[in-house]
Formats: sequence, C-alpha cells, structure tokens
Amino acid sequence: VEVEVEEEILVEDENNDLEVKIKELKDQLMRTLADGENLRKRTLKEVEQAKKYSHISFVRDLVSSVDNLKRALDSIPEDKSNLSEPIKNLILGLEIVEKEIVTTLEKNNIKQISPLGEKFDYNFHQAMFEIPTNDCDPGLIVEVSQNGYLLYDRLVRPAMVGISKKIEEKKDNQEKGSDSFEK
Repeated sequence: VEVEVEEEILVEDENNDLEVKIKELKDQLMRTLADGENLRKRTLKEVEQAKKYSHISFVRDLVSSVDNLKRALDSIPEDKSNLSEPIKNLILGLEIVEKEIVTTLEKNNIKQISPLGEKFDYNFHQAMFEIPTNDCDPGLIVEVSQNGYLLYDRLVRPAMVGISKKIEEKKDNQEKGSDSFEK
C-alpha cells in the first residue's frame, strides 16, 4: 500500500511539474504572439510614415525654387503699360505657373506657413529679428521674411519672421539728477 501511495505522490508531483511547464509554455507562446502582433503593427506604422514623408528632402529643395519664382514675380512693376507685349505674356505665363505650383503643393498636402499677425510659435517659426513697437503686443509676428512649409503635420522649413518687441521707455536722467539735489 505504501508503494502505491508513493507512486501516486510521484505521479501527482510529475503531473504538477507538467502543468507548471504547460503554463510556462502557454505564457511564452502568448508573449511571442503578442510580440509578433506588436512588430506587425509597428512595421505597418513605419511603412506608412515612410510613404507619407519619404519625399520631404525633395520638398525642401522645391520650396526654395518656389520662393525664388515668387520673389521674381513680386519684383515686377505694378504698371506694366511700358512693357512690351512679349514681356507681358511672359509675366502672365509665370503667374499661371506659380498658381499651378501652389495648387499642386496643396494637393500633395504641402501647406504654406504665412504667419503675419500670429503669435510667435518656435515649433513653426524662426525669429530672425525683433522690431521695437508699441502698436501691438510683444511676441506677435510683424514681418515675414520667408514663408515656411508643412508636409502633412511635419515641418519642412520654418517661417523666417520678425517679431514685435515692446519699446522700453527711457527714464529722464535730468529729472533723477534734480531729485537727488533737492533732498
């Protein structure tokens, strides 16, 4: 009888050991499956990001050319009556090209940042200089030297801006001097 009891105890111990191993293996399997699923999700996200932003360096190069075209068009005089007909046609063609480029940029989720009058935001703007003024609140953008661009929600190039700065009121030194003599 003792031998049978000992064998039952050994069998129970062996069963308990096997159940513990089964639980450990199930846990390992579940963790491996979860890791695989996480890897799949992360890979899909990375592929999506790569497709979405892969052409950002091309966009950086392109916006410089767009800015140069815009500057060239801005340098054309308001009064075009003195210009010859071929020059007028050339200007008209360049204006049409600029509009097409801007439309194409917008269609491809490239947005221009033109923040005149907005509060300065270091995430989208780069302060190039300060302009002392009491006409508006300090920290507002009062001049845009170069527009910025976004590709979806990612910054391609910050807008180069001038921001307002409060004019410091100068104290009249003569009044200070006369006050000290009177005492």
